[in-house]
Amino acid sequence: MGYFREATGIPGPSGFGSASTAEQVTEGIDASGLTVIITGGSSGIGAETARVMALRGAHVIIGARNTEAAESVKQSILQNTPSARIDTIHLELSSQKSVRDFSDRFLSMNLPLNILINNAGVMYCPFKLSEDGIEMQFATNHIGHFLLTNLLLPKIKSTAEKTGIEGRIVNLSSAAHLTTYRGGIRFNKINDKAAYNDKLAYGQSKLANILHANELARRLKAFPKRASMLRQILFILDLLRRTWGDTQLSLLIPKFLSLAAVLRATTCVLWKSIPQGAATTCYVALHPSVKGVSGKYFADCNIEKTTANGRNETLARKLWEYSETLIKSN
Repeated sequence: MGYFREATGIPGPSGFGSASTAEQVTEGIDASGLTVIITGGSSGIGAETARVMALRGAHVIIGARNTEAAESVKQSILQNTPSARIDTIHLELSSQKSVRDFSDRFLSMNLPLNILINNAGVMYCPFKLSEDGIEMQFATNHIGHFLLTNLLLPKIKSTAEKTGIEGRIVNLSSAAHLTTYRGGIRFNKINDKAAYNDKLAYGQSKLANILHANELARRLKAFPKRASMLRQILFILDLLRRTWGDTQLSLLIPKFLSLAAVLRATTCVLWKSIPQGAATTCYVALHPSVKGVSGKYFADCNIEKTTANGRNETLARKLWEYSETLIKSN
């Protein structure tokens, strides 16, 4: 039913679907007492998420590599919503030092923290190691967010305990997690340049986002008093509509035709606008119907079933332990 609803725009059990926008799914919600951090809020879905969060009254902190772009987003939001509360802080997720500096800077502001949206990411990069010696897509998309979440979790917990308002952590993934390396995560070959494939490495990092969320949800449930006020929300955003098979398809298309144009024409019902793309993020971050939901996979504002790898508890625990060794060694 997921793809049928996606193609037709028919709402799912939540009352929303692929045609819903971020404003529609948050209509009537007052977020004026909330503080939210959004990584990668300087463009695209992240910027739209920041705009809608600010529109609903939340104090928005944009973490972005490009601070000029983030400031531009801030000014654009303020032009339309003069009362918006927005701050920007530099954040380079591929650098553990930058992640720690961001966390220190935010914590020094003495603000509460209700919602963390792990949105930023890189895609299909040529092989490159981060400054910490980790393959760039894995370092940026997973390790950076893993470290950031660990550093900010005490603040989210204390905010929930003081206010009685459930904290929410939103991990954005992608349908690309379907196309990863055999076994899901290549723990012994993360930095293997010879066997590197940019698409499979991206899928690996997106699967890691899912497993990270699942394991965090499991660990939080081990502490019932805190888990009642702090839930880990997992969201899968289909950023890469039908990318699997594009290379093969291009061989069948005459050279004078644009592959992008053909794909747009033949899959138009599956493409979303940016406001539609940001809808699920905003839905799981703010909507009251998601209260108490933990470790679930959402698409088009509805819970969907993920892959066997995405549900593998052993793989999730192994990834957590492996990720801890990477952040402790730097």
